Amino acid sequence: MRISIVTAVYNRKETVADALRSVQAQTYDEIEHVIQDGQSTDGTLDVIEQMKSPQMSVQSAPDGGIYDAINKGLQRATGDVLGLMHSDDFFASDTVIATVAKAFEDPEVDGVYGDLDYVAEEDTDRIIRKWRSGAYNPARLRRGWMPPHPTLYLRRSVFERWGYYDTSYRIAADYDAMLRYLVRGQINIRYIPEVFIKMRVGGESNRSLRKIMRKSQEDYRAIRANGVGGAGTLAWKNLSKIQQFF
Repeated sequence: MRISIVTAVYNRKETVADALRSVQAQTYDEIEHVIQDGQSTDGTLDVIEQMKSPQMSVQSAPDGGIYDAINKGLQRATGDVLGLMHSDDFFASDTVIATVAKAFEDPEVDGVYGDLDYVAEEDTDRIIRKWRSGAYNPARLRRGWMPPHPTLYLRRSVFERWGYYDTSYRIAADYDAMLRYLVRGQINIRYIPEVFIKMRVGGESNRSLRKIMRKSQEDYRAIRANGVGGAGTLAWKNLSKIQQFF
């Protein structure tokens, strides 16, 4: 089984090496690493070139934002299973993809996800938040539940049938897509209670009050569009983050 990992990157010279290194360290053999660069100008491409390996496929081209870049990478990918590695993130261990591949040996499984740790930007050994998502239950969607998007791996057929990321969302296309796959697609996803990803704090959706407000607006739009609730669902979604700090 071939697993494709897509990294969409733009001007992340300081962190992209960690992402590339963690993919290259995986013990699972059949990995394709698809790099979709948005024509970086800060030396990111030099770092990628220095670390290039046979498993990597690199393209640098203009894009319409992060989700457009991810879509381009997913459409270039050749794997049976597709997942993401953001340029600020890295795997929690070198056996994550082997664990994912083992779960996909069950033909009934459409998707696999795990847990995520938010870590300090300057000290990645220091955990700021712990996202322990737990097993999926459809009823949890109305309480704002979602799996950690960077830990999610899906069969290619899910994207082919239910679509890629809706680029009319600038911040919450991942939430919309997951609701679409789970509600409309009724896909079968399996939870693995293991930390898959270490994510540096300070993501795009939380960089300013304006972006936090836009994220909430887009989350609400996704909730309504996919028929999983309303303002109460959005409130639960935001409040659920508090427990991640404890």
